[in-house]
Amino acid sequence: MNFRTESEVKKPLSVFTLASLTDIVLLLLIFFLLTSSFVTNFGIRVNVPRAESSAQVQQQYINVAITPQGEFYLDGERVARDQIGSRIRSLHQQNPGSSLVIRADRDAIIDDAVHVMNIAQSLGLTVLMATERSFR
Repeated sequence: MNFRTESEVKKPLSVFTLASLTDIVLLLLIFFLLTSSFVTNFGIRVNVPRAESSAQVQQQYINVAITPQGEFYLDGERVARDQIGSRIRSLHQQNPGSSLVIRADRDAIIDDAVHVMNIAQSLGLTVLMATERSFR
């Protein structure tokens, strides 16, 4: 029951468009990227027993904070720029396996951080830069 005449017969489509499939894949990709950041990995919680005596644990990190004004704080105590090297050296001699953690303010002068990194490199310390995760 073909009601069209011979001149009105339409040919089948020879080209298949992938536009709608691309839209669906893009939406799925965005969905999985957004939901994957909400997944947290908590690990297993256990209640450990308490000991009545404990061994003295050495501090494994030397913390250096640098403010935007160029002030240095070594483990929470303010230290002058010219004394920071000797103070880090003495802490490193007390704890030979320690690492140096630099906590520089984002507005701090980069030369101050490089100064501390050079001191750590000369002492053979491992340098860690403390940062915060950006949630933008």
